[in-house]
Amino acid sequence: MTLSEKIFSKASGKNVAAGEFVIADIDRAMTHDITGPLSVKGFYEIMEGKDDKKVWDPSKIVIVFDHQVPADSQNAAQNHILMRKFATDQGILNYDVFEGVCHQVLPEKGHVKPGDLIVGTDSHTCAYGAFGAFSTGLGSTDMAAVLASGKLWFKVPETLRFNVRGNLPKHVCSKDLILHLIGDVGVEGARYKAAEFAGPAIQKMQMPERMTMSNMAIEMGGKAGLIEPDQVTEKYLKERIPNFSLDSYWKSDADANFSKIREYDVSDLEPQVACPHNVDNVKPVSELVGTKVNQIFVGSCTNGRFEDIQMMMNAIGNNPLAKGIRLIVVPASRTEYMKALRAGYVEKLMDIGAIVESPCCGPCMGGSFGRLGDGEVGLSTSNRNFKGRQGSPNSFVYLCSPETAGASAITGEITDPREI
Repeated sequence: MTLSEKIFSKASGKNVAAGEFVIADIDRAMTHDITGPLSVKGFYEIMEGKDDKKVWDPSKIVIVFDHQVPADSQNAAQNHILMRKFATDQGILNYDVFEGVCHQVLPEKGHVKPGDLIVGTDSHTCAYGAFGAFSTGLGSTDMAAVLASGKLWFKVPETLRFNVRGNLPKHVCSKDLILHLIGDVGVEGARYKAAEFAGPAIQKMQMPERMTMSNMAIEMGGKAGLIEPDQVTEKYLKERIPNFSLDSYWKSDADANFSKIREYDVSDLEPQVACPHNVDNVKPVSELVGTKVNQIFVGSCTNGRFEDIQMMMNAIGNNPLAKGIRLIVVPASRTEYMKALRAGYVEKLMDIGAIVESPCCGPCMGGSFGRLGDGEVGLSTSNRNFKGRQGSPNSFVYLCSPETAGASAITGEITDPREI
């Protein structure tokens, strides 16, 4: 069996194969401040007329405030009040406005394990696949059903395996690789499939790099983005989950049936950039050098970890920001913010005129700050560049790695980090 088939077999209590429909037990459910209120409304509609209006298992549900934090409107404030009350009434763990982005917070706090079936009301829930979990996004109505029953139906997906070999060149990172893969297969290349990232190049990656890979599986249409857990996974989780030990069962068998296996060698890969207005409109950075930029955003659940900020800072070096550049840096969680603070990066960024915000989704979704105006060009380490995603529908968003972002911040235009 593939890793996905093994997880759905455990969750459904029977051996299953790709293409079958199952009712599966959920190991972890996550919702946040934007999608949560609709889920709560749906839950109480399901429970109407019942004496006991309790969720199926509060210990398996996590609420995170991250999209509109601190509250940026009266509506957002009311949603926060509603979600805090629901968490208190139901005994659900709630990470409030200061904690960070859901997809960083959940694994960071030990809520993700290999072999888990995890659902969240956010499309980038696939990020937890970096730990060998099958995690996927769903809508608020489906989440209402999960809150009430702890179960959900699925069609067991086929698995599209990406075998990646070679060594990533200097100044090229996992963000460049995942952009390259998305550009190669297209936004529907893995539609309703489990994208499985494997091979020597993936095995050499640390957890932050793997999380970037799995996070963007949805951008190729993937239902999930899986990486087989190994010693790297075990080390990360042992620091967060008491008595955790790795079960070698959670990997695809050698004779598993994949829908397709795609082979890649990254030895000559150069930094990649996704151009407006689609994530699969990917070009090598060398073809875009000189493109003027107004704003650079480094953050999000894709590239807001300390290691990403460190890459950006290494590219900036001791240089000032280019004249007219707005650099916005948003660490993905309070933990990652504190790492950057202790490393001296926050002070250095403030000294050169950058803006360092409290952990949240922020400009990634065109939220409460950092929106682009008509005709402006943004360069972002986030995951989407759809028209209007980060502000005006007449603006333009390019996606890149943290190192490319750092190099571009000191020139004011898209810059190849290998050249500086």
